Amino acid sequence: MSGTATLGSGEWRYEPVPGWGEWPEGWALHDTAAVAVDRQDRVYAFNRSSHPMVVFDRDGKFLTSWGEGVFTRAHGLFFGPDDTLWCTDDGDHTVRKCTLDGRVLLTIGLPGKPAPYMSGKPFNRCTHTALSPEGDIYISDGYGNAAVHKYSPEGKHLFSWGGSGSEPGQFNLPHNIACDAAGFVYVADRESHRVQVFDGKGRYQGQWNNLHRPCSLFLGGGKCPCCYVGELGPALAVNIKAPNLGPRISVLDMEGKLLGRFGELGTEPGQFLSPHGLAVDGHGDIYVAEVSHTAWPRYNAGAAPPARLRSLQKLRKV
Repeated sequence: MSGTATLGSGEWRYEPVPGWGEWPEGWALHDTAAVAVDRQDRVYAFNRSSHPMVVFDRDGKFLTSWGEGVFTRAHGLFFGPDDTLWCTDDGDHTVRKCTLDGRVLLTIGLPGKPAPYMSGKPFNRCTHTALSPEGDIYISDGYGNAAVHKYSPEGKHLFSWGGSGSEPGQFNLPHNIACDAAGFVYVADRESHRVQVFDGKGRYQGQWNNLHRPCSLFLGGGKCPCCYVGELGPALAVNIKAPNLGPRISVLDMEGKLLGRFGELGTEPGQFLSPHGLAVDGHGDIYVAEVSHTAWPRYNAGAAPPARLRSLQKLRKV
């Protein structure tokens, strides 16, 4: 693939920006688990290096870093309407609300003290956080649980729902979560290959199908809102490089209808290994966070990843 190849079609066309992102010499992001963009289009890369939050301007210039010594294993990141960042750490089973310069305002969960496996109680390797229009907090709890937990804006646990399974309202790795302006909750039920939709009381409303291991969600605003979905490729040896399954990005309307889709396995600009997190800036450009080092051995017969393996890229809206 050429570095200037256009991805997608129609309204959903993008051009990769090769080499986007610079940081101090000797640094590496390793796996970038999540990404968020603030009102000034500054980009926050929540990653698994010794500098957990690396901040860039829109052109990829390094601005600052923070979170050193605070986070155990970066997983989810959500930009709140009050200019805060909700950082979900599946390594120490917490969610931290932080200012844009890294000051922790609220911690939900007990650091290093997981709930019992598949107990339905918060948290056992929580995955992502979203806010309702009223400021209520939804947290997907997916690696050691199969639940969604709802909290008040002050951090009081209100209730939980879910359970392991494939029926409506059950989950097989709830990996990401989003909430729209009407208060509906969207859960990327990754290993059931669907996005489930709930109301604010946790009542099942429907689901979006024809997705492959949906891993990341980002709700775009505006007159005609849509949902960007990062889909993982196969994980089994028998179909590891099968075509038309991902890794890729799909754009859906709010009824789950496919509007655009692009991506394929690879390391060239515009190709993907593992689109684990997504964010879209005010210009419509997409930032894709990838856990590339984790994914690399799966696609390369167990080989160790190369030292400089991209884990964050920008796709410019055409």
